[in-house]
Amino acid sequence: MHIMIDLLPKLEKRAGADGSSREGGCQCSHHPGGEAQGWGKNRVRSAAEAGWPNNKHALRILQDFSNEPGSNLTSHSLEKRVSAADRGAAHGRMRGGREQHKALIEESSSVPAHRASRLSALFAHPLYKTQCPPLTDDDTLFNVNTDIKFYPRTTGQGWHHEEGNGEEDEFSPTAEGTAETYPNWLRFHIGINRYELYPRHSTVLEALLKDLVSQRITSVAMKSGGTQLKLIMTFQNYGQALFKPMKQTREQQTPPDFFYFSDFERHNAEIAAFHLDRILDFRRVPPVAGRLVNMTREIRDVTRDKKLWRTFFISPANNVCFYGECSYYCSTEHALCGKPDQIEGSLAAFLPDLTLAKRKTWRNPWRRSYHKRKKAEWEVDPDYCDEVKQTPPYDRGTRLLDVMDMTIFDFLMGNMDRHHYETFEKFGNYSFIIHLDNGRGFGKHSHDEVSILVPLSQCCRVRKSTYLRLQLLAKEDYSLSSLMEESLLQDRLSPVLIQPHLKALDRRLGLVLQVLDGCIDKEGFSSVVEEDLIEATAMSPGYR
Repeated sequence: MHIMIDLLPKLEKRAGADGSSREGGCQCSHHPGGEAQGWGKNRVRSAAEAGWPNNKHALRILQDFSNEPGSNLTSHSLEKRVSAADRGAAHGRMRGGREQHKALIEESSSVPAHRASRLSALFAHPLYKTQCPPLTDDDTLFNVNTDIKFYPRTTGQGWHHEEGNGEEDEFSPTAEGTAETYPNWLRFHIGINRYELYPRHSTVLEALLKDLVSQRITSVAMKSGGTQLKLIMTFQNYGQALFKPMKQTREQQTPPDFFYFSDFERHNAEIAAFHLDRILDFRRVPPVAGRLVNMTREIRDVTRDKKLWRTFFISPANNVCFYGECSYYCSTEHALCGKPDQIEGSLAAFLPDLTLAKRKTWRNPWRRSYHKRKKAEWEVDPDYCDEVKQTPPYDRGTRLLDVMDMTIFDFLMGNMDRHHYETFEKFGNYSFIIHLDNGRGFGKHSHDEVSILVPLSQCCRVRKSTYLRLQLLAKEDYSLSSLMEESLLQDRLSPVLIQPHLKALDRRLGLVLQVLDGCIDKEGFSSVVEEDLIEATAMSPGYR
């Protein structure tokens, strides 16, 4: 179960509150249904003939977002675009000690004119070859030993562990076997550690991505909660993934009058976010792949969820449609229709079951108000970050730097909807933020939402490794747009992003570096660009 953690107890002192906890989670509904087989072959029949049933800012920050209908944060367009020449001049300024880092960026940064792959050259760069510290039992999510057996289940979230004997098919990750004998989703789970969801050059990752698009779907259920329809799909090898169906075409942009909280969740944004996260070397987004799904054979015929089953119908254009149940956009007016029964969607690999690997859900200090008329405290208080930096867990360790990474990630995508984030409970405050739920990114390629960068401009802090990689990705030989385009070609639904979205990435990267340059000019390089603390901290006694 998710555990809701109060983040800002110091900010609550005026109200005299010291926090609360809340549990939530994802429950799959698997109830027997009475679906008839072969329905897709008779789509010309009508629905009836086919047998279908017709306080102060602190308290506000810590409030449950589900009680707040929305927000009317004004979008701020950048009034002055930074030209390529201006960006080059801005990035080329090396003040306050920046010269010592310039050599590292330029070394091995030249890519041959006729190279086979920009992406391969990027991952071969020294900045992408740093090693994690040696892993101890405390640094790995699972300590697998001979006393634990892993039993596949067709319900829940993929697997559980038990001690003793069992008669079900089992995966026993012991010294007697090899990792290659485990399903790829289990190998992915076992490989999660304090520093990353997966290694940079993981063969398991590539295999898992292939599974997401090729494994037979054996069961489908609606994900409980949430504002829009999402499905939990279970595969033949007992792995599970979250399916977000296509709601918009690649060319459609979010209407200018839409609030961010009423925007559609885009399947291609989930796919692109995974690739962007990997190129930035965060590796904090679970693997995501695009898949073309047969709505009749792979959803309707295998679901045991009666509520989902009952929402299937045939459109006037003779296409198979369904709409499910959710808070928004689940009605016949917003039905998801195939062509005639094929639909695109993103499939995000599940993280380990919460009963095995508990996660904490934290409120983002820079969460928006989710109200049509009210602003959040950070929008009106320019010194807001000073309070955050004095509040656990942001007063020590790596958490504030993690939020800065997440801020940069969200700005590049244009994602305004980061109200919460999660971490693995086992790793305490010295771990990474998991970058989940990115479907509201890549909504507008013609608009840069600079308010997303407020945490960075207020705090003026960034990891050294992040700063150096951003500089590298701003170089012509390693242009972010080209890297993303090449990486996304690997996905089954390519092209995932249209060219204007790709070009927007380069433009926004320039704006991020412009903000950091301003911070460095104001506060000095050493005050803004911090050494990567996680390696040093992890080796220190008593850090947990």
